[in-house]
Amino acid sequence: MRLADFISRDVEPILAQWETFAASLLPAAANMESLALRDHAAQILLAVAKDLRTSQTRDAQREKSMGRAPESIDASETAAQTHALLRARAGFSINQLAAEYRALRASVLRLWMDDCEPAVPDLDDVIRFNEAIDQALAESVAFFSMQVQQNRNLLLGMLGHDMRSPLQAIQVTASYLAALNAGERVSGAAARLIRSGARMQALLDDLSDFNRSKLGLGINVTPTSIDLADVLADEVDELRAVHPDRQLELHVSGNSQGVWDGQRLQQLLQNLVLNAIRYGAQDTPVCVDVTGDATHVRIDVTNCGPAIERATLARIFDPLTRGPDQQSNHESAGSLGLGLYIAREIAAAHQGTIEARSDERETSFSVSLPRADGIATGR
Repeated sequence: MRLADFISRDVEPILAQWETFAASLLPAAANMESLALRDHAAQILLAVAKDLRTSQTRDAQREKSMGRAPESIDASETAAQTHALLRARAGFSINQLAAEYRALRASVLRLWMDDCEPAVPDLDDVIRFNEAIDQALAESVAFFSMQVQQNRNLLLGMLGHDMRSPLQAIQVTASYLAALNAGERVSGAAARLIRSGARMQALLDDLSDFNRSKLGLGINVTPTSIDLADVLADEVDELRAVHPDRQLELHVSGNSQGVWDGQRLQQLLQNLVLNAIRYGAQDTPVCVDVTGDATHVRIDVTNCGPAIERATLARIFDPLTRGPDQQSNHESAGSLGLGLYIAREIAAAHQGTIEARSDERETSFSVSLPRADGIATGR
């Protein structure tokens, strides 16, 4: 008997084995009923049987072997894709999802070969069946990963939102204690609370911005007509107050008027300068140069220090990226490793670009912002 006919005839025994195996995938399957354990298994099997009965060219076979089978035109999702979403929502791991397909492959082939005896099973059917299972697995893994990522982003969004209220209460209380002038010990404790609250606020802001970008929403900007030199000078003054032991230099030349989101560009500059302070030579200045020409304004943040390795430099703007020598850096402990990623997203939200260069002499981050006022708002 050909394998497609066997699957169509013996769907129930195959599903019984699928259910038995799925029930062993704990803890997710602990309280699942038969219908949930068999979720979309019948549809997956029938889709495989239909595939086996469909003629296939060599090119189509090659595409399918790489998980690129043509999409169905009569459904928005395949059974394998829907199955993956439901398994992800039920708490299965991706390894357990893959194990279901391994078990399905083994049980179908074993049952079919037993049924074929003493005849020899059709080798082409075995090849086509493995291709179809691999395609279903590829579809499931892709949708499972997408669902897990979406769940993670939603969790981060809710976490960042829900932590803001208690953090604001801490900050307000700390400011109240500081204003009481109730002695040096109380004032010192309040000051520590204020500094820690500000650091937590910065982490939550980074988390919120990262989450927005990963959800495809981008960094939200509200452009207005500003003098960028004045806006960045205010930020440099604040950074000098926070880091009195470091020398920060600001140089401005050319026209710095334009339409941008001033607060976001202050955030961008802060991230670049803090990065330079953390990882640059401690006894040398961090230089901020703002240069305006007819169409763009350029911001360069430069520090002296060891060169960034080429491999690290290539992914320096990726989220959660730090160099090997920065993993245990004490200054990095209060950072999520999102600063440069967010700087890139802020530049992109202004239709600008950012790049990094590093050699034995210095490291420089350069941001180019178009002066035109055609920036999309509310991203």
